[in-house]
Parts: sequence; C-alpha cells; structure tokens
Amino acid sequence: MVTASGTRTTTGPGGRTVLPRTAGALLAALLLGGCGASAAREDGAAEAGRRFAAALSAADYRTGCALLAPGTREQVEEDGRTPCGTGLREAGLPTAVPVRGVTVRGQEAQLRMTGDTVFLSRFDTGWLVTAAGCEPRGGDEPYRCTVQGD
Repeated sequence: MVTASGTRTTTGPGGRTVLPRTAGALLAALLLGGCGASAAREDGAAEAGRRFAAALSAADYRTGCALLAPGTREQVEEDGRTPCGTGLREAGLPTAVPVRGVTVRGQEAQLRMTGDTVFLSRFDTGWLVTAAGCEPRGGDEPYRCTVQGD
C-alpha cells in the first residue's frame, strides 16, 4: 500500500500497518528523541520478555499464555489443537536469559536473549509477545519462529 505522502507500507503482526524500517526508525527517533520515553519503552518491552521467559522456565504456561498477543495465543491453540497452555508447553521453546539487547521501533520491539529472540507489540494492556523461539535465517530473510501469530 502507498500512503498519500508516497510512503510504501506493509501489514505487520496483528494486521497493523508497518512503515518501512527507515521510515519507522526515523518516526520513532522523532517521537522519542530526547524525552527519555525510549528508555521507558525499552524497559517495558524487556520486562515483558523477562516475565514470559521466567513463566516458561517455571513451567507456568498459564502465565506464559497471558503474556502472548491475542493473535499469537490463537495460533498456538490452532497449531496444537489444544488449549494455549498445552500448546505452549508442547512448542518446546528454549530457556532464555539474560537479556542481551532490546530494540524498540514505535509499537514493536525485538528482545535478544541468550537462547532466544522474542518479538513484542505494545497493546493497551502493555507489551505482549507476538513471536518467540525465533532464529535469524541470515541476510534479509525474516526470522524463523516456533511460536507466532498470523
């Protein structure tokens, strides 16, 4: 899709419109630059990712499911043809700690941990996991994720 200003967009997780990386990064820098909001967003995304990893490490799949974005939770249930907790347990996600880095662009975040890369989106209720068990494929290829939404 091309916006009125001529910027090309695509549809991202949850059906949201996503600007190209350079435009999204520029917009995030303009909106967040110098006000400290970037650090707060990074901390919020990192904390949500840590809670998700801790829930999985403790085999608390009910909490893990509560930390999934709605579309991701639905996909876990569909893929396993089971309730979310069972599907999440059977997904066999890696144990992931500590946080090595977080990148936030607008309402999307990438959390790199030892053992896993997790993607999150900001919802009205806070940061939720949209994909987990993700590994880079190399080059410009998208990550391959064990758990992800539509």
